[in-house]
Amino acid sequence: MIGRLTFLLLVCIICFGSCKSKKTASKYKKKHTTERVVRVNQTVKEKDTKAEEPAVVEVPVNVSYSERVANYINTYAEIAKEEMLQYGIPASITLAQGILESGAGAGELTMKANNHFGIKCHTGWEGDSVYHDDDERGECFRKYKDPKYSYRDHSLFLTQRSRYQDLFKLRKDDYKGWAKGLRKAGYATDPKYPDKLIGIIERYNLTAYDDDVLGRKVSSIDPDDSKIGTYAVRAGDTLYSISRKFNLTVETLKEYNGLRGNNLSIGQVLYLHPVKNQ
Repeated sequence: MIGRLTFLLLVCIICFGSCKSKKTASKYKKKHTTERVVRVNQTVKEKDTKAEEPAVVEVPVNVSYSERVANYINTYAEIAKEEMLQYGIPASITLAQGILESGAGAGELTMKANNHFGIKCHTGWEGDSVYHDDDERGECFRKYKDPKYSYRDHSLFLTQRSRYQDLFKLRKDDYKGWAKGLRKAGYATDPKYPDKLIGIIERYNLTAYDDDVLGRKVSSIDPDDSKIGTYAVRAGDTLYSISRKFNLTVETLKEYNGLRGNNLSIGQVLYLHPVKNQ
């Protein structure tokens, strides 16, 4: 009898030890798996949030200011002309402002932020920014990945603020009126700002780029008709709302479509690009 009880006791001890070992192994296995998942997630997060570096723009060194300006004009003239076509800002003014504000591309703010027009952050700016001493120490300025975005933001900055709207009533070749109007509207605090812009424009003959845009005839562009974009007018549309939607000026949209007035009809098809023989 005693022998049988001893045998049963040994069996119970063995079973209890086996169950405890399995639980311990199972617990270790689950903990190990969880740690591996956490490490994988952290790696993906670091990769996804890595910041992009801005485009590096090389500026010639050991050259005269005039040579640097000439290089700047050669680099950005086509962009300035495109902005004039899209938004109605004289290419001469855009180039002169870029040359003056950026130090012909060699200024500190331009080199570290691709900001060619000294545009500050202002309320509502959600892009990248840098801090730079200007009228006050450590002011917030906009930062761009590429200079072309600085040019486009310059156009949007002027067209979307009411204080600059009187400028768009001027003739497209009235660079003196634009230079004075920018100062009057508060773009710059320097009282000599208009004279500086006018001096740059006249010294480097920047009005030639205005003439190039204004003298460009639709027939000379000769686009492929199959690639011309169109838009069908919908209820509630106006020339202004359509031009804003496609980054055009009202005047340009009317020119593309041979319109004299501002009246539109629902279903009317508008061209969004120049059309030959229009």
